[in-house]
Amino acid sequence: MTATTTPYDQLRGPTTVRRLISAPTAGPLAALVLACLFFSLTTEQFLSGGNFSLIVQQVMVVGTLAIGQTLIILTAGIDLSCGAVMAFGSIVIARTAADGTLSPLAAIALGLVVCGGFGLLNGLLVQMIPLPPFIVTLGMLNVAFALTHIYSAEQTVTDLPAPLTALGETFPLGGTDITYGSLVTIALFLAFAYALSSTSWGRHVYALGNSPESARLNGIRTSRLTIGIYTLAGLVYGVAALLLVSRTGVGDPQAGQTDNLDSITAVVLGGTSLFGGRGAVLGTFIGVLIVGVFRNGLQLMGVASIYQTLITGILVILAVTVDQISRKKAR
Repeated sequence: MTATTTPYDQLRGPTTVRRLISAPTAGPLAALVLACLFFSLTTEQFLSGGNFSLIVQQVMVVGTLAIGQTLIILTAGIDLSCGAVMAFGSIVIARTAADGTLSPLAAIALGLVVCGGFGLLNGLLVQMIPLPPFIVTLGMLNVAFALTHIYSAEQTVTDLPAPLTALGETFPLGGTDITYGSLVTIALFLAFAYALSSTSWGRHVYALGNSPESARLNGIRTSRLTIGIYTLAGLVYGVAALLLVSRTGVGDPQAGQTDNLDSITAVVLGGTSLFGGRGAVLGTFIGVLIVGVFRNGLQLMGVASIYQTLITGILVILAVTVDQISRKKAR
């Protein structure tokens, strides 16, 4: 009888370097670093604190939308309505505050409730009927878009009270102007990163995305969890609506028309699988920065905006291809 032995390397487990390389965010982070190096070498204005602050300001609205989008994609769903819901929420906030119907704080609270209500309705339709998330949110996109234009009467809302634009104000930090809205976006990313990685709720979200049936058999209330995730995503879109109003200083009914696709782009570039159950919200933060860095860098190089869209599309296809290949290797 011979005793079997386990190789020493297997007993030690993966090294720290190997764990870092195999982390879902390693690829997107490497792409972000390479992009920053490339634009630093090709443009003189890119590598400055002011420019990086500008990039974060430019992506803070889409980045916040992408947080809610990440939660839904982790459950193997998708939300095409997020940009339109945000636009409707921003019009509700701006108009009710500008015409004095509500105080600024009450208008903000109403905007959050409206956006959360859209999320709740999405979740109920996806879970209780059930309907495919793509169809539900496509229909809700049109509903929110129409309500935005009906309620605003196609007019941009101006003369907003100061509390609505407070998050667009800046403060100096090391010679660079930072907006308070950027800090709100970063704080949300950190809060959801903790919730997804260190709480039972986060583990349930991943379990739901991996296999709803297995999650249900393990005692997870999948219906309630799904509806809750869509509602929470809607509330996050409400925060994005406030950030949009604070950054632009107006309530614009034309806003957010492509932000749904931009948020999906950020999620995919950040390494979250469109098939659910795999990804990280910090990866989404890196993904939205990749989009912002490419657009900013190409603009500094004088590249036409249509080529920026072309390159962004190519990056999305590459990211999904890598995801598909890694899934096949994992089987």
